[in-house]
Amino acid sequence: MTHPLEDRCLGLIEDLGLGTAQDLKAVTPLAGGVASDIAMVQVNDISYCVKFALPRLKVAAEWCAPVHRNAAEFAWLKVAADVVPESAVRLFGQSETMHGFAMEYVAGDKVYLWKTAMLQGKRPCGEAQVVGDMIGRIHAASAKSGFDRSAFRNRDDFHALRIEPYLSFTAGFHPRIASQLETLGEMLYEGEAVLVHGDVSPKNILMRDGGPVILDAECATMGDASFDPAFCLNHLVLKAVHVPSIRTDLLSSIEQFWSAYASRISWEEPAGLESRVSQLLPALMLARIDGKSPVEYLDAGGKDRVRAIALSLMTDPVSSVADFTAALRAHLKEQDE
Repeated sequence: MTHPLEDRCLGLIEDLGLGTAQDLKAVTPLAGGVASDIAMVQVNDISYCVKFALPRLKVAAEWCAPVHRNAAEFAWLKVAADVVPESAVRLFGQSETMHGFAMEYVAGDKVYLWKTAMLQGKRPCGEAQVVGDMIGRIHAASAKSGFDRSAFRNRDDFHALRIEPYLSFTAGFHPRIASQLETLGEMLYEGEAVLVHGDVSPKNILMRDGGPVILDAECATMGDASFDPAFCLNHLVLKAVHVPSIRTDLLSSIEQFWSAYASRISWEEPAGLESRVSQLLPALMLARIDGKSPVEYLDAGGKDRVRAIALSLMTDPVSSVADFTAALRAHLKEQDE
C-alpha cells in the first residue's frame, strides 16, 4: 500500500518523464519546511529532491497560501541559475497541475546547512559575505529593463506568506507600534524594484564548495529590495543572541553581508535602501517572537531579550546597518551585565 506523498512523488516523476513506477526505489520525507511537503526520491540510481506546496502551513496559527506559489519558486531557481551559475541547483522540471517540481538532491561530505553550523557554534567561514553577494547579484539583474517579470507578479502571495503573518499579525500584539508595522507592510506590498526571494534564511542555504545554494523561494515576487537583506540579517541577530560563544563573529557577519550586498546596488541610492533595511530589521526580530512563525530555538529568556531590543530599536530607529549593529552590541552588553 502506498501513502499519499509516495503517490504524489510517483505522479510527478512520471509527469516529468524521469521514470515509472518500476523505476521508483524509495521515497524519503525530508524535514525542515512548514509550507511544503519535501522528499528525497530515488529513481533507479538517481536521487531527486521533490517539493509540493501546501495550502495550509504547518504552524499553530491558521496560515494559508495559494499553492501556485510553487511555480514562482521554480522560476526563481531558474533565474538564480542564470545569474549565479556557480551556485545553481540543477532543475528537472515543474508540474503546474501537481504544484510540484523536481531538482537536484544536494548532498556530499563537504555540504552543510548554514543554520546547523551556527547553532553548533561553529565560527563563520565567510558564509554571510557570499550570500550577500549572491542576493545582490540577483537583485541587480532583476532590476534591469529587459528582465522578464511575468512569473513574479505575486504581491498578494507575498502578503499572505510574509506581510500578514510577520507584520500585521504581530501588530495585534503591540498596539503602540502597530502603525509602524503596518507602514512597513505597505512599503513592502507596494515595492516592485527587484526580484525578492522572500525567505533568505540559513535554514534554506546549503554551503557547497564555499558557495551558497539558496533554496525555498516560495515567496518570490517583484518587491522592495529591503526585505531579503533584512530577513537574512535577522537570522544572524537571533543566532547571536542564542549562541554567545560566536556572538562577536556573527555580529561581524552582519556587516560583511551588508558590505557585499551593498556593492551590487545599482537600481537606487544605497543610503535609502540601507535605511529601510535598518528600520525593517527590528520589526522582523519582533515578528519571530510574536508573529505566526516564532523562532523555535530561543527559550523564554531569549525571546524576552530579543523582544526588548526590537521594541527599543523601533522606538529609537537607526538608519544604517553599522548603527544597527552598534546598538545591538550595546543592548546585548547591557543585558549581560
